[in-house]
Amino acid sequence: MLRLIIVRHAESEWNPVGRYQGILDPDLTERGRKQADLLGRELRKLSIDVLYTSPLRRTYETARIVGQHIGLKPVVDERVREIDHGRWSGLLVEEVKEKFPEEFRIWIEEPHKAKFEGGESLQDVFNRVKGFLEEVRRKHWGQTVGIVSHTVPIRCMLCVLLEVDLSRFWAFGCDNASYSVVDLEEGRAVLKELNVTCHLGDLYVEGHFAL
Repeated sequence: MLRLIIVRHAESEWNPVGRYQGILDPDLTERGRKQADLLGRELRKLSIDVLYTSPLRRTYETARIVGQHIGLKPVVDERVREIDHGRWSGLLVEEVKEKFPEEFRIWIEEPHKAKFEGGESLQDVFNRVKGFLEEVRRKHWGQTVGIVSHTVPIRCMLCVLLEVDLSRFWAFGCDNASYSVVDLEEGRAVLKELNVTCHLGDLYVEGHFAL
């Protein structure tokens, strides 16, 4: 069996205002650092063997804080970085709705068809995280693997693992400093826990519906 602990980064400076980050690189907020600390304390009980992270600051800093608690140095992998939002990058959700109404509708209603001009498509992200997960399966069978990533690649990972059509991308909750647990057994994947946030207490903040 292979156990995957799939983690969303803690709160970044742009999360509270609803700004598309993509591959842009804001840091964690002070609340985000506290969330990451609580997350690290929570993850100590899961006996993680290796910890992968996206290279972006909000993920790497989350992984670094978690790693201090579980005794691991994060391993950077570009394949789990956030989607490149292209022309949306740096814009608020309300600005995107005003400037790109049809593209925004597709993103919310038909995400499997979404392609960001100047950036990536959702299928692009699906393909790269699928390759990453196949490699993790080969290299780490019998271990517990932590992955610190972002909303888009995390939802794509869950679609890959559970064989869910990409059109159902929005079906999975994915809040800041949450984690989900998927067990890969021979011939099947079992979702054990999804979007766990109880460790955050009063520091929990619900994720934006369009991010």
